[in-house]
Amino acid sequence: MNATPMRLSRRSTAIAGALVMTVSLAIGAHAALNKRALDAAKAVATEQGADTVKRESRIALVIGNGHYPDAAAPLGQPINDARALSAALRGNGFDVDVVEDASKDDMARAVERLKARVKPNSVVLLFFGGYGVQAGRESFMIPVDATIWKEGDVRREGVSIESVLDVMKAQGARAKLVVIDASRRNPYERRFRAFSHGLAPINAPDNALVLSSATPGKVVEDSTGQDSVLVAELLNHLGERGAETAFNKTRVAISRASDGEQVPSVSSSLLEDVRFGTTENAGS
Repeated sequence: MNATPMRLSRRSTAIAGALVMTVSLAIGAHAALNKRALDAAKAVATEQGADTVKRESRIALVIGNGHYPDAAAPLGQPINDARALSAALRGNGFDVDVVEDASKDDMARAVERLKARVKPNSVVLLFFGGYGVQAGRESFMIPVDATIWKEGDVRREGVSIESVLDVMKAQGARAKLVVIDASRRNPYERRFRAFSHGLAPINAPDNALVLSSATPGKVVEDSTGQDSVLVAELLNHLGERGAETAFNKTRVAISRASDGEQVPSVSSSLLEDVRFGTTENAGS
């Protein structure tokens, strides 16, 4: 009488066991697939991250101003410098916007173009060659059409170097590089009541590197070469492994060659190494 129920119970147990095993295998296979999918996603993300670093945007705004109506003679070197530096930067992977003999409107439009091009993770470089003037403890790049009769006009007619750095920072630039060859005796100086030799110290935001042709408050005379001493030496050192090394070697070389008469200024708040060479060549 009890044989049939017992057989049914054993069969039910076997079926249940088989179902449990099947479910367990299915769960295990699903987990394995999920793990493989997660590993694949991580690998893709890592490759994309590495590719993003490799393709970091390198942007430069290069301005060379030489023909100032108020000057006794045109400046020959700034435009030569702008052209030579632009060619070298392009060879190092920079997208360069070069402007020659820029008016105030030209410079304002160039800064707007720069603002539109800067993206997070960008390495951004500003070069200015021409006349620079300090006013109110701030340094200004002077356009060729500036009308300057008193120190207050400098703030209205010039373009603040610090303001361009602020644009870079606001747009999320990863590193900000500035090269200023403008510590010349400016043609407006005789009109000022206050003493304003050279440039003021440039207040750089975080992760910035600034190279100027002379220490704050000092002026230097142009050399007889086609390019300025600053740009000629910088071009000699662009192949260095880091931008800070290149800037410092430029400063030392000029100081030694001039027996201390010209000592460029280097100010750094870099938080990481910045290389001029492309990422693919960084280790070579």
